[in-house]
Amino acid sequence: MTRERDAERDDQGVNAGRDGTQADEPAIEAASQKASEGRIGQMLSSDEFSFQEAVGGWRGFIESVAPGFVFVLMFLTVGGMRVPVIAAVATMAVLVVIRLIQRSSIQQALAGAVGVAIGAIWAWRTGEPEDYFVPGLWINTIYGIGTVISMVVRWPLVGIVVGLIHGDWKGWRSDPVQMRVFQRATAVLVGMYILRLAVQLPLYFTDQVAALGTARLAMGVPLFALTLWVVWLMVRNATPRPEPQDPPQPT
Repeated sequence: MTRERDAERDDQGVNAGRDGTQADEPAIEAASQKASEGRIGQMLSSDEFSFQEAVGGWRGFIESVAPGFVFVLMFLTVGGMRVPVIAAVATMAVLVVIRLIQRSSIQQALAGAVGVAIGAIWAWRTGEPEDYFVPGLWINTIYGIGTVISMVVRWPLVGIVVGLIHGDWKGWRSDPVQMRVFQRATAVLVGMYILRLAVQLPLYFTDQVAALGTARLAMGVPLFALTLWVVWLMVRNATPRPEPQDPPQPT
């Protein structure tokens, strides 16, 4: 009787997993997050490029631009610093809550929430609305310097990412052709960071908040997706594709 009860419990556990109940939710969430982390690398090594995936899907795109859009809108209509900052933070909070209610992955939304929170705190401390965008300027500066360093030491960032996806994180360094391609592709990323700073820094120092916010929106996710497409065009033939293997012959 005891064995029969144990077997019955095991069957119930298997059926619960098949039915998609709470037993499978942590595994599904972990798999979703892992897939999100490797999204950029997979796109660079894929045969086709998807702009929708590059912006994180339409929902991810909306979550990325909504707080900044609301900030600029409130600044133009209300003015000051407090109302735009509070509106941007509230918008991000609503987006996170919606994901929590729907029990979907909040990884991307939380990443955006952290950026909004840092910008809001910075602007609140100084009392200047343009300081809401200061963390983004610092991030572009740090990322740009880090990417340049990867080129100088001949470990271009794009080469590392593509190499890891192909399961050979350093073998490409012995191939002069691949090295040149990855160096040039990484230089495109550097160009994106330089372009952002070249446009946004003068607007910041001249207190043009609305123009700065608009430039931040246009040069954020849309520019990143365009840059990723150019990088993809450069590296898609840089590494050999695995040849399809013949199916085993029946014996």
